[in-house]
Amino acid sequence: MRATVAVASALFLAAAPWSAPGAESAVRADPAPPAAPDGGSADGGTAGGGTVSLMQGWLWPVRSFRLERQFVAPPHEYGPGHRGIDLGVQGEDPVRAPADGVVAFSGRVAGRGVLTIDHGGGLVSTLEPIESGLAAGTALAAGADVGRLSTGGHAAPGALHLGVRLDGHYLNPLVLLGGVPRAVLLPCC
Repeated sequence: MRATVAVASALFLAAAPWSAPGAESAVRADPAPPAAPDGGSADGGTAGGGTVSLMQGWLWPVRSFRLERQFVAPPHEYGPGHRGIDLGVQGEDPVRAPADGVVAFSGRVAGRGVLTIDHGGGLVSTLEPIESGLAAGTALAAGADVGRLSTGGHAAPGALHLGVRLDGHYLNPLVLLGGVPRAVLLPCC
């Protein structure tokens, strides 16, 4: 529990809005595991005496995309914000599992296809809009084909929304994908 809280605190602090340099250009995602945001090991290091591997092995859910909309942390639990990132899919790439896990939900919600994957340790990702034939309980490896981009929901046509929660609290998916730069403290006054 202590390790989860330490990781949750670190992820929450790094979950501020982020703007990708050159976000207007297309990106070809590298399937290699990301580096940790602090430049250290992607396994998150140790906290509370145990190794925390929540960040290990996360991949972009599509291989070729544009970052269309970034994460915007809400000011409070029910406040406005954007609780994930939207990726403008380039081409006909299949949608893939961002990390190892088990399908927790696959179906339609408010007229759009939604796939939720439980990655263990309180970490859950949601992909939408997606058409997927997977059933709840299906085990997935990182990078496994989970479906195709569909339409509907709040994302712009042709965009895939990726949301991530840790113990029920939304965090910036870029933290897990290695896309949030390290915070730098500046001198005061």
